[in-house]
Amino acid sequence: MAGGKLSARQKMINLMYLVFIAMLAMQMSKEVLTAFGFMNDKFTAANTTATQLNNDAYTGLAEKVGEQAEKYGPLNEKANQVKSLSNDLYNHIEDIKQQVLGDFEDPTNYETMDKSDYLDLYFYQKGKISENGQAFLDKIGSYKSGVLTALDTLYPSVKTSVNQRFDISDVTDREGVKKDWINYNFVGFPAVASITKLTAMQSDIKSTESDILSAMLQGQLIQDNSIKKYEAIVVPEKTAFFSGETFKGKVYLGKVDATLVPSRVEVNGKEIDKKNLQAGQVVLEFPAGAVGERDIKGKFVFKENGEDVEIDISSSYAVVPKPNSAVIAADKMNVVYRSLPNPMTVSIPGIPDNLVRASAPGLKKVSGVGKYMMTPGTGREVKIVASGSLPDGSKVSSSKTFRIKDLPKPLATVRKESGYVKMPKSSLAKTTVRVELPDFLFDLKFNIKSFKVKVPGQATIIVNGNRMNAQAQTAINRARVGDVIAIFDVKSSLVGVSGVNVKDASPVSIEIQ
Repeated sequence: MAGGKLSARQKMINLMYLVFIAMLAMQMSKEVLTAFGFMNDKFTAANTTATQLNNDAYTGLAEKVGEQAEKYGPLNEKANQVKSLSNDLYNHIEDIKQQVLGDFEDPTNYETMDKSDYLDLYFYQKGKISENGQAFLDKIGSYKSGVLTALDTLYPSVKTSVNQRFDISDVTDREGVKKDWINYNFVGFPAVASITKLTAMQSDIKSTESDILSAMLQGQLIQDNSIKKYEAIVVPEKTAFFSGETFKGKVYLGKVDATLVPSRVEVNGKEIDKKNLQAGQVVLEFPAGAVGERDIKGKFVFKENGEDVEIDISSSYAVVPKPNSAVIAADKMNVVYRSLPNPMTVSIPGIPDNLVRASAPGLKKVSGVGKYMMTPGTGREVKIVASGSLPDGSKVSSSKTFRIKDLPKPLATVRKESGYVKMPKSSLAKTTVRVELPDFLFDLKFNIKSFKVKVPGQATIIVNGNRMNAQAQTAINRARVGDVIAIFDVKSSLVGVSGVNVKDASPVSIEIQ
């Protein structure tokens, strides 16, 4: 069409053809501009929704900090850093968009936004990046480095995405020409296309925030459920076992999380001090209590979604008597005295006193831990049987045999002396006759019923009570120096104890001085 000599008709046809092509080009340009506008609207709507979702996530994370500060506090700090950086870049881009749209009477009439004059001058002047353009690049660079610093070594996939989304390095176009990032993306483009690109960058910011929040919460969830968080905990069926028993218990996998801190812990009606909440564990310190089975009841209280969540504590332990002496016995000295109340101690190591029972003829329980009183009767031996209940309910029993002996023969005494005594006859006439059991373990008191007095050359005199009567005093006054007077057949009984046959006391001899 362009060569050779053309007729007037052919020229007219060619002119009409060019006009037709121009009209098609104009129609296509309007459609493209409108398409960019619709795309910008969709990005804007998506950004509004993403902003709301991200804000909800930030709020939820802040609430988690109120419930579990140690666990979620560091995450919330990083999230706030990202939020601040994101808002700063997002608002800077929004300011640029509003300045561009300010040049148009109707910011929704995208067909009129076919010029590139504003951003060309805003970003580029005299063939190089303008001050505004450099400020824009600096904002993007600060955002990217700030986010990567906040993430530190965490979430490598998110960091890769951040590097790709906010890469502002030089670009080589299809003709092989190397251009700076602003020139390649904004110079010479219609205003609506540049606005859409800026809105898409805002969308990348919102997506980055969402990715980071999701990675944080998912990472915490993975960390919380990692098998490395568990420890093997051995729980025996009871707190003590005896030789020959079968050990019974269970092994649990318990999660140990030092960042998990309850709102409060109550044990046996008392709140545990905060200083005892250590490394995800509760350190218990309280008096063990009296001998016997003791319960541990309480609860953990955690904050979740603004409400208290309780986890019950239920366990028990046994308190047994504390050993404070060795058990030493003379095997041949297992003796109890007939008709006397013999104090006894009966216990079974490892079993509380309230679960121990002892039985034997004449044995009864008295006040005190393991205290009994044995009053043996007839026979030569008595067997004491002790039985008890272990924490698992099984029974144990043991027995011991004691010899039964009568009360030893007492000694008659004058002036607390026995055997052979020297004294003036005047003292003897006024003395009191007593009986004693030397080195006997029981503290017994005797009542003298009667005794006999024999003065050499005189008849034997019977005296009732424990002091010389008139007849005995007369006989003693007739004795001469060197005479030996005998006091014998001393009959007595125990004070406060009935039914005990006390043998006649051994005699005492008194030489008159």
